[in-house]
Amino acid sequence: MEVKSRHHLRSDEIRELEATLEAALGVDLDGETYERVDLVGTEFDLVLVDGDPQVFVVDDESFLTVRGANAYPPERRVVTVDAGAVQFVSDGADVMRPGIVDADEVIDPGDLIVVVEETHGKALAVGRALEPGADLPGESGKVVESVHHVGDDLYEFSV
Repeated sequence: MEVKSRHHLRSDEIRELEATLEAALGVDLDGETYERVDLVGTEFDLVLVDGDPQVFVVDDESFLTVRGANAYPPERRVVTVDAGAVQFVSDGADVMRPGIVDADEVIDPGDLIVVVEETHGKALAVGRALEPGADLPGESGKVVESVHHVGDDLYEFSV
């Protein structure tokens, strides 16, 4: 991934980012420095919090990266998958109903969500919900489209 530009966020931009993530996920970012990194040829940009890629911006929506979700575990918009789904989700597969053991009921279709594994609660991926949270667990069908996962270019990004 090639960096097009980098700039530190203004204090009002930091407050807006923190408020957005608090409202959506119940997380409290407590960074000292916030830097926006605009990337060439990607559908997203990054926000480095204290030098680490903790937040990404996709479709004008700020959301935690997988690394960010592990550093600041979200309280809302979380989908938990069983051990059988871990390898597939970590490799970028969309999430299927049978692998889901729990889903936050506040999730609406189109929401970005964090996919975690049930044993340790570690984030594996960020996806876009295709169904309401209450309808995510079930017998069959794709219900979360993968957007970002462990091991992808965004996960591996470093400055």
